[in-house]
Amino acid sequence: MAGRACGAAVSVLLAAGTVGGCGTVAERRDGVRDTAAVFETALREGAYDRVCTVLAPGTVQELEQSSASPCAKALSEASPTPGGALRRTDVYGNQARTVLSSDTLFLSHFNSGWKVVAAGCEPQPQQLYQCRIKGG
Repeated sequence: MAGRACGAAVSVLLAAGTVGGCGTVAERRDGVRDTAAVFETALREGAYDRVCTVLAPGTVQELEQSSASPCAKALSEASPTPGGALRRTDVYGNQARTVLSSDTLFLSHFNSGWKVVAAGCEPQPQQLYQCRIKGG
């Protein structure tokens, strides 16, 4: 999955700037931060099964299809690195971006809560983000 742009997640995120979501902005931001913390802690601990539980369904599906392995095994083989300390969280309705010291996560709100749609994302000059883990 490395090397492909995360255009869909970024485009949806930017277009959703005026879309409302459930809860106050502070509640949604807290939910995004909590999900990012679970993701980062599990990644740091190498608990890929827990990482998979906070990935969006489409992201899990893409990861499994592209690797021909279950999610946890695919992540283990990809060896993604934790992104470090939280620097910024932006919430736009049901879409969010969390900027960490060495990573950017994109999240969406589902009935089951906030899920990571894309991770391992780096901004590209005058282009969209490049994400190592993302949905199809």
